[in-house]
Amino acid sequence: MTTTKNFHRLLAVAAIAACFSCGAAAAQQGAASTTAWQEEFGIADCRLLTEGRNTYFVLEPGYQLVLEGGGTKLQITVLDETKTIGATKTRVVEEREWKKGELYEVSRNYFAICEQTKDVFYFGEDVEFYKKGKVVGHDGSWHAGVNGSRAGLIMPGTPKLRMKYYQEIAPGVAMDRAEVVSLTETCKTPAGTFSGCLKVKEGSAIELLASEYKYHAPGIGLVRDEDLRLVRHGFIKNK
Repeated sequence: MTTTKNFHRLLAVAAIAACFSCGAAAAQQGAASTTAWQEEFGIADCRLLTEGRNTYFVLEPGYQLVLEGGGTKLQITVLDETKTIGATKTRVVEEREWKKGELYEVSRNYFAICEQTKDVFYFGEDVEFYKKGKVVGHDGSWHAGVNGSRAGLIMPGTPKLRMKYYQEIAPGVAMDRAEVVSLTETCKTPAGTFSGCLKVKEGSAIELLASEYKYHAPGIGLVRDEDLRLVRHGFIKNK
């Protein structure tokens, strides 16, 4: 028989054990949360190409998207140009952004697509910020293989709900990451209404409070980025 005093002791021991158990579980959950973002993609096993497409990303020279909204215009063009980053030959995708009619930013992004999985990988970018027509900065520029930077995944070939992955892995410069939150969105834009859209929540491991939502339509690509909506898409004369 357990006396009252011993019973209280047993309760105390049980409470302490439970506390340690909860602490261990919390630590495990914390560790899981910090490692939940995928940053290894088996790139070494891929045959990387500078041209191709998957459901939500077109990496073919001459393809262009134009989005507008809130006084901003974004033009994304797949150039007829390649650049070798480290040992990888990549396709150059140019982004031009205007704010209130003035050129604000030009970035040259370097992508390659895995022939086997159709994953599109991001090997870096060169950025120019403008003010009154003159370059005033290069913040955010990085190349895979330099200063500990590695290629990220810009668009998976087979996105899955709640998939979480790094898009840019450039410590101290750019650590953007994305989480798939829906595969069934309908997006209304000036360029048309698109169903079956992929919705991703994008953020950064550097700026933890910053986040935005982007929508990608099958066969088209980016159709909505916060206030920006697709106004035009298709192939133009190669640049």
